[in-house]
Amino acid sequence: MSEVEELYEYEVLRTILQPTMFVVRTQAPVIVLGSMQDRDLLISELEFEVRRRRGGGGMVLLQPDDLWVDWWIPADDQRWRQDVHQSSHQAGLWWKEALLGAGLETHLHDGGVEGDEVARVLCFAGKGPGELFYEDRKLVGVTQWRVREGVFLSTVLHQQPSDYLAGALVTPSPVITEAIAHHTAGTAGLRDGESIIQNLRELSGPWQYRQLLLTA
Repeated sequence: MSEVEELYEYEVLRTILQPTMFVVRTQAPVIVLGSMQDRDLLISELEFEVRRRRGGGGMVLLQPDDLWVDWWIPADDQRWRQDVHQSSHQAGLWWKEALLGAGLETHLHDGGVEGDEVARVLCFAGKGPGELFYEDRKLVGVTQWRVREGVFLSTVLHQQPSDYLAGALVTPSPVITEAIAHHTAGTAGLRDGESIIQNLRELSGPWQYRQLLLTA
């Protein structure tokens, strides 16, 4: 597997003793590969940087102004769940309640991973535990990384479409192009991102709270 810089300093995360909520902004668009995905899935000439996360699922395009929220839950915290699906489901419930507070009713996917295997190379072209859907299109993606010290839950609600990814693949597919047509905050009628973040913080807390900026 080709070398790609990691999205976080994951070994530092493992040393954090307090349950922590991260609200992250990226300075420029970045394509994030899943832990088991190779850089060779993408064409050689790209407009954006490529990084890798630790955690399952497909690749995702993170862009400035996305509502990108992560949680580090130590194994001794009451919100830690041994079951993988329960952890993702919990994060989805936090988002569902926060969006309901913003006036939007969403559907939480209770099942396992679903969707065309070809399309699942992209996170927002499939279905996973705890992910939220609006009008049968994905709105919030969820992934997680589990270690003995705790679980790291990563979530995002996009502000912009992810169409660029479909054209960045070495092997494009009409199935992928159709499946990647997810909802965004704008198409779902969500205008106040800061209020949604505050709702999430209150509903899921208490947390140590940190705001991060991902720079190129």
